[in-house]
Amino acid sequence: MHYRTGSRNSYKPTKSSTSTSTSTSKNCVVTDPVAHIKRLASDNAVVIFSMSTCCMCHAIKRLFLGMGVNPTVYELDQDLTLGKEIEKALMLQMGAVSSDLPVPVVFIGGKLVGAMDTVLASHINGTLVPLLKQAGALWL
Repeated sequence: MHYRTGSRNSYKPTKSSTSTSTSTSKNCVVTDPVAHIKRLASDNAVVIFSMSTCCMCHAIKRLFLGMGVNPTVYELDQDLTLGKEIEKALMLQMGAVSSDLPVPVVFIGGKLVGAMDTVLASHINGTLVPLLKQAGALWL
């Protein structure tokens, strides 16, 4: 399922999403997971590909919400149609060696930032906030 954060403590489905997250326009159905990832990343300032039961994913969502950023959250395990295919495509982009995707996977300003370790390292060394400002996700 594809979500857009609303208030600080809730996630709600976006208006453009469907229950299968395969529709991008009225007559166009996405079958290419790489194109779907690129479209989500380019259409939104911050995108988090997540698993709904993952505690690290929850921590990253809370980090962004705490900073005042409203990320688009794509729950891979909730999308029964494209979830596994998108997960495989993300594994290729991340260069994942194991069979498990290191979720969460974060895109900022259309560019792949990486998994939780990369995002937290950017936050600690002070490069995350300028990146969020440049992407238009943070205005302070």
